[in-house]
Amino acid sequence: GCSCPLTGGSISNMYAINVARFHRFPESRRKGSCAWLSSPPGSHYSIQKGAAFLSIGTDVHLVDTNERGKMSPEELEKAIERAKTEGAEPFFVCATCGTTVLGAFDPLGSIADVCQRHGLWFHVDAAWGGSALLSGKHRHLLAGIERRVNPPSSEADSVAWNPHKMLTVGLQCAAFLLRDTSVGPTAPSPSGGGSAPHPTPPTPQNQLRGDHHLPQGLLQHCHGAGATYLFQPDKFYDVTYDTGDKSLQCGRRVDCLKLWLLWKAIGTEGLARRVERAFAFTRYLAEEMKRRDGFQLVLEPEFINLCFWFVPPSLRGREGSPDYWPKLGKVAPAIKERMMKKGSMMVGYQPHGTKVNFFRQIVTNPAVTKDDLDFFLDEIERLGQDL
Repeated sequence: GCSCPLTGGSISNMYAINVARFHRFPESRRKGSCAWLSSPPGSHYSIQKGAAFLSIGTDVHLVDTNERGKMSPEELEKAIERAKTEGAEPFFVCATCGTTVLGAFDPLGSIADVCQRHGLWFHVDAAWGGSALLSGKHRHLLAGIERRVNPPSSEADSVAWNPHKMLTVGLQCAAFLLRDTSVGPTAPSPSGGGSAPHPTPPTPQNQLRGDHHLPQGLLQHCHGAGATYLFQPDKFYDVTYDTGDKSLQCGRRVDCLKLWLLWKAIGTEGLARRVERAFAFTRYLAEEMKRRDGFQLVLEPEFINLCFWFVPPSLRGREGSPDYWPKLGKVAPAIKERMMKKGSMMVGYQPHGTKVNFFRQIVTNPAVTKDDLDFFLDEIERLGQDL
């Protein structure tokens, strides 16, 4: 497989779209192309941004989700068939592990089945939730990420993962993962002593085989410009170490070193404990909210996204009133303003679909204690008591 260190999950998702398009339409590198891709409404906004940046267009086909924000494989199937009927040619499906707001995990196995039936690129945006794989207790959330569909085998076609999120590796540390080896076929070395692998110019034959197997060197063929002042094929050493031509960027920091240092410092078990601690503290906070008046969960957390409303005393017991939800939607912004002006803490809020503004608390900092979480709840109550 191949990993390409990048500056964030947004760029990773853009890489996935571009590589998937090139895999399906190799001529798009020179001519551009209009194509069809799909993702659920809760997927990261970078999918639409990437589609715009790559001249595919922001009319990404959004697939319906259930009440927990998970993509429906049945609706995905219908959307693909509908697109084909309209004359479009689908090529890319983005599933999400840990949606930004609700923390939903799409049913990867079932989505992979749909992609396999239609020959579509199966990308998993696990920028947020991918680190759950490090925990034996929680890796079941990503069941199916080991699937790939081009051809059917052992993993997703591509995955985005951000260690700087849940693992709290220093910003920035992100990776685009795919199973391609990202080197070209071998060619005789200039010294005549055996062969040295080096990237070869793309051709229709090695860019896209008729059986839809991934060509070796996919990233190289998709992104490479072959600048001779940098990537000479006749160097005396193994030029597969010259990996810069497979990425869009040229100069980059060695961000993967941050993950390596953390991994060396606390080990695999330490990373797993960090993940499991985040889950445990989310559960603690959810149970404490249930014990207090005024806190209402939007839904039971599946991941570490804890979404909730704070209902001030003036609105309690008035759920049936026509002005209840409009007024409740103003509570979170008001509390957020007060906490920021006071300087006591910060927490995000947002509306979601038909749901009015609610708070979204996420605990990943390994230094946070239960006393900190109790303070968080107490402060919400203090700041919102008179609203």
